[in-house]
Amino acid sequence: MDSSKDQNAASPIPTFGRFPALDRVRVPADLRNLSVEQLKQLADELRAETVDAVSTTGGHLGASLGVVELTVALHAVFDTPDDRVIWDVGHQAYPHKILTGRRERIRTLRQPGGLSGFTRRSESEYDPFGAAHSSTSISAGLGMAVAHHLRAEDDPSYRERNVIAVIGDGSISAGMAYEAMNNAAVAGPGAERLIVILNDNEMSIAPPVGAMSNYLSRLMSSRKFMELRELAGKFVKKLPAPVERTARKADEYARGMITGGTLFEELGFYYVGPVDGHDLPQLVNILRNLRDTDKGPILLHVITEKGHGYRPAENAGDKYHAVAKFNVITGEQKKGPAGPPSYTSVFARELVRRAQTDKRLTAVTAAMPSGTGLDAFARNYPERFFDVGIAEQHAVTFAAGMATEGLRPFCAIYSTFLQRAYDQVMHDVVLQNLPVRFAIDRAGLVGADGATHAGSFDIAYLGCLPGMTIMAPSDELELLHMTATAAEFDEGPIALRYPRGNGLGLDLPAEGQVLEIGRGRMIREMGRQSGAQTGGIAILSLGPRLGACLQAADILAAQGLPPTVADARFAKPIDTALVENLARNHEVLITIEEGSEGGFGALVCHHLARTGLLDKVRFRPMTLPDRFIDHNTQDAQYDEAGLSAPHIVATALNALGVSATGIGDMLGATLPNRATGTKS
Repeated sequence: MDSSKDQNAASPIPTFGRFPALDRVRVPADLRNLSVEQLKQLADELRAETVDAVSTTGGHLGASLGVVELTVALHAVFDTPDDRVIWDVGHQAYPHKILTGRRERIRTLRQPGGLSGFTRRSESEYDPFGAAHSSTSISAGLGMAVAHHLRAEDDPSYRERNVIAVIGDGSISAGMAYEAMNNAAVAGPGAERLIVILNDNEMSIAPPVGAMSNYLSRLMSSRKFMELRELAGKFVKKLPAPVERTARKADEYARGMITGGTLFEELGFYYVGPVDGHDLPQLVNILRNLRDTDKGPILLHVITEKGHGYRPAENAGDKYHAVAKFNVITGEQKKGPAGPPSYTSVFARELVRRAQTDKRLTAVTAAMPSGTGLDAFARNYPERFFDVGIAEQHAVTFAAGMATEGLRPFCAIYSTFLQRAYDQVMHDVVLQNLPVRFAIDRAGLVGADGATHAGSFDIAYLGCLPGMTIMAPSDELELLHMTATAAEFDEGPIALRYPRGNGLGLDLPAEGQVLEIGRGRMIREMGRQSGAQTGGIAILSLGPRLGACLQAADILAAQGLPPTVADARFAKPIDTALVENLARNHEVLITIEEGSEGGFGALVCHHLARTGLLDKVRFRPMTLPDRFIDHNTQDAQYDEAGLSAPHIVATALNALGVSATGIGDMLGATLPNRATGTKS
């Protein structure tokens, strides 16, 4: 393995158009008549093409480089797309995309209108299941395998397919993966066509990979060995019960000592491995053996190296897990000029500062220490930091357990991933009114990661829970204060949601101030100034759309319609006094939030209806539209969503019955019809 690694790392990266083997591949079927030597050349070129493409787009490079040989072997051995290959999480699927008819578009990866950074059913028939959240592949694959069997029973002409789920060592840490494996053993006919490939590239859960291991894996995957084990099993059943149990245990532990696969065998899988994931001839031989057997379900344990074959990635601490655009020769990433600190780093700074004097403060994350900023907390207070792996459900209930004993846990999880622990939030935290602090990163739209990672729904799914407090900062200074507020709040669960990206560059004090719960603030009070042409407009913003609201206010003021602008700060409890004041003293009340329908605007609407004020004001909630928004820049996404300054202006003018014609042209924006999603 080391010698091949050195050889690959030393070889120059070819430029696009110099890949003779890859150029001949139009669909995966083209691989099936190639020799192993030809496949090895193809793999080298595929790795080079992947590096070159991602250097122009950015993206998840390291994991993709680690599965190049595995990708080639899978498509060379199995009859895709009829045989299903599911990639889990999906960010290692760039080589797969290149081999499955998307090579000409690979440099549109994660770009506006381009390829998704993950697998997507609508993108290709070779993507049988969309995967951007981890640990779903075994469940989906088992469902497919059972469905194939049922269809084949109903239609004799229907061929049962193989289903291959490729799952990473991080993804398999989630409970859902084990739920699926536990069910696979008893799911009945069809499950024998399921092959799970554990792509192990970080965790030390296997003995060293070498010639003996490869030999044993080939032996265990061979038909003769499987038939021998089956014959031995039948013989053992005829022995007296005590002898049978002893013989079975001896078999299990013997295989466990050799392979490390006892756990998977106990779950009902036939374990093969570990296998060198960069040894293409071995992979092809083993996969052919597994393809031709019906002794499944099977788990193939493959050892790979993130970033394999590209020296800058191999030498990087994170193996180039996610990269910006970079120089192919040097590996230097082309990051933009340093700007204001990110929201994530501002949250982390205040959390670390507060932990200095509050020993009850702990931090929990689900496999995202750097993404949530908790790596800084871990460096300073390792004994109070807990990374539980990709296990959001456990993370939430683990934090709840801490809270019952008087600790002050912060559970930092991306908005899109907190969705996975919703029952735990409701049952284990909210129902018991436990003071767990939810730091919800990546709230709102997130740019190149697209709809799968957008934090669109947390206001709605948390706002309906009794006793939940929800804060949303309009800038990094407000986030500093809200982190301090959450740290001191012991009355029940509290959440602070903040966006991906950098702040506004505001001066930050040494520490945050504790805010009064449920109190917003006036930013501009201009609704009934003399000279206004009508009764007045009020704009109530929740979160970072405040900047767009102020831009809209300037435009309206220039039209003789200066509005009042307020910052809600809290989605729940809403500032009822502020809402009632705005409704009573303005003709139009607009709420705006970076969240779905059913969120903050709905809570305000309910209060106005209960107090009778909904009949006295023209209320206009502005939310994300009722559809998913694809990957793009964040600014472009918010413009598409109808949440930029021109859209706020148009909403205000339309509510007053004043024509908004010309506003879009004046600002260089295209105003969508929010009822239909079309642009006009």
